[in-house]
Amino acid sequence: MANSSPPSSWVVQFAQLIEPGGAVLDIAAGGGRHADFLSKAGHPVVAIDRDVTALKARTWSSAVDIVAADLEDGSPWPLPGRRFAGIVVTNYLYRPLLPRLATSLLPGGLLIYETFGLGNERFGKPSNPDFLLAPGELLAFAETQGLTVLGYFCGEISQPRAAIVQRLAARAPI
Repeated sequence: MANSSPPSSWVVQFAQLIEPGGAVLDIAAGGGRHADFLSKAGHPVVAIDRDVTALKARTWSSAVDIVAADLEDGSPWPLPGRRFAGIVVTNYLYRPLLPRLATSLLPGGLLIYETFGLGNERFGKPSNPDFLLAPGELLAFAETQGLTVLGYFCGEISQPRAAIVQRLAARAPI
């Protein structure tokens, strides 16, 4: 089964900064568009999602480790001791997970994050403030975790659909 959604332009822009051949974690991987893009770029990928039906139905050109886990149900972290050269999160926000992302990066590892921000409710879902970042929230997170910000955006986009988003690319200390 092919996934017709292209990878996020933000992910494409910053993925080249992930250590070549370094393992990447795709959080809330959905249909696998980023796992596919990153595996084709030569990265071993761990794709994690609550529902892995779409991931398992897909034909992979490279090895992708699929992990079924609900990151919000209070269960232990499904990847204890694992650290990654890159972590990608798009269209997903669970604030209690944010510190775990920072500690799951290898020294010099790259976090690429993109999700919806406050104001998105005027464009539709998500509209619940629990799933919308406040302006500067990702920047504040990066600062508290000691991450070096390589790129940041907060504002309105028109593609792939009109939305308010916040984007961050940040590197863990070496």
